[in-house]
Amino acid sequence: MDLFTAIDTRSSSIKLVEPGPTRAQIERIIAAAVRAPDHGKLAPWRFAVLTGSARTIFGNAMALALKAALPTVSETQLTAERDKPLRAPAVIAVAAHLTRNHKVPESEQVQAVAAAVQNMFLAAHALGLGVMWKTGKAAEASIVKQALGFNQDDVIVAFLYLGTNAVPGPQRILNTEGLVHWIDATS
Repeated sequence: MDLFTAIDTRSSSIKLVEPGPTRAQIERIIAAAVRAPDHGKLAPWRFAVLTGSARTIFGNAMALALKAALPTVSETQLTAERDKPLRAPAVIAVAAHLTRNHKVPESEQVQAVAAAVQNMFLAAHALGLGVMWKTGKAAEASIVKQALGFNQDDVIVAFLYLGTNAVPGPQRILNTEGLVHWIDATS
């Protein structure tokens, strides 16, 4: 699939099922990530790949984080939170490992990781996989970062859910009219 086809046809999956990505596909997706623009060559991206029962450990951490943030949460809500990582055969958590007090602002380091995640999304799509990009409050929780092996000051940018696309998301036709203005210095 060429780049523009991948961009034009990509959408977030609504439902992902087995089979999940192979290890080789995951490695290719991560290789695409690290080709993202990286001002200062800091390589701020970090990845945690979750398959099998590791998704349950991640889900338990998400449920504990929800309970800590909202002590009155219902068991139904906790179960729903715990089961989120089981919605896909594989999850790749992506975090920005920030270099503090560097000439490259921390915001640019996070933006580099977001660009890496977009590369991952397009690579997964080009490989024929379905993908969803999620975060939410769990991305900020200490217990979730710990469960994923990230440092506490890392910034989680994405939980990429990967699998076979059982229910693709709707294709959006986007019009750039009204979003762009041209500034021509030669006029």
